[in-house]
Amino acid sequence: MNLIHRCLKPLLVAAVLLAAPGFALAQQDIAKSKDHPLLTRYPSSHITEYEKNYNAVEFAVGTQGGQPKRQSVEGDATILRYFHNTPEKQPSPLQLIRNYQNALKGIGGQVVYERLPRDGDGGETTMRVATGGKDVWVRVEPDIFSAPAQSYKIWIVEVAALQQVVSANKLLDELNRNGFIALYINFDTGKWDLKADGTASVAEIVKALKAAPQLKVAIEGHTDNVGQPAANKTLSEKRAQSVVAAIAAGGIDAKRLTAAGFGQEKPVADNRSEEGRAKNRRVELVKK
Repeated sequence: MNLIHRCLKPLLVAAVLLAAPGFALAQQDIAKSKDHPLLTRYPSSHITEYEKNYNAVEFAVGTQGGQPKRQSVEGDATILRYFHNTPEKQPSPLQLIRNYQNALKGIGGQVVYERLPRDGDGGETTMRVATGGKDVWVRVEPDIFSAPAQSYKIWIVEVAALQQVVSANKLLDELNRNGFIALYINFDTGKWDLKADGTASVAEIVKALKAAPQLKVAIEGHTDNVGQPAANKTLSEKRAQSVVAAIAAGGIDAKRLTAAGFGQEKPVADNRSEEGRAKNRRVELVKK
């Protein structure tokens, strides 16, 4: 089951259930509602609630005292509730959760949190993916209280990623004045390959180091606090190494460069807000 939109084309919903005589028309979406461009609906379902605006949404990111630990993410929010058209075609809550998780994983996303279904609880999952220059959070909750056809709800929040390409002169000024500079080089979620803005930042770093041939720098990677600390530290190390490799490929002697990753250990802003987490996801150049 592929729940990711391809080329942002909307899913067509059949207007009539082609089955035995006596079947009624399929349920219709409420007026002015539509699927989110990133995710399609589970087949044979329709929209009963739709909201799209700038908002803050709570996402579960772990557990605390046996209860979900939640953090607020602020951005362009789309909230949808879908009802399955017929009990015969509706998935189990676990099947629904796994399908959406697999869909996000298929485009490089990661599962941040899951609570598996059990008696009296349909479960919940939080996912996150970097795509289209945005950090996208997704929350899916199956509903087990309606009968006979059940529903599920999706929250999708899109946060514009910080983008920054600092000139070589600015880099040198900051390194000479403060001894370090923080750069916001965007990576896909869970990845360390440089993207277009990262390549542009590396080009400026190369210019700065060529202009100051005696300068040596450490490249230090940092993350926010979403995910496991050990995994975040490893990820930050690989991102720092990726930047070092690109700088060396630009003609800078690798002996002038070192790489280190600190994960979530050294935040510069409050991780309780998306703005703070965005500031914590950074690469620092430190003068040696």
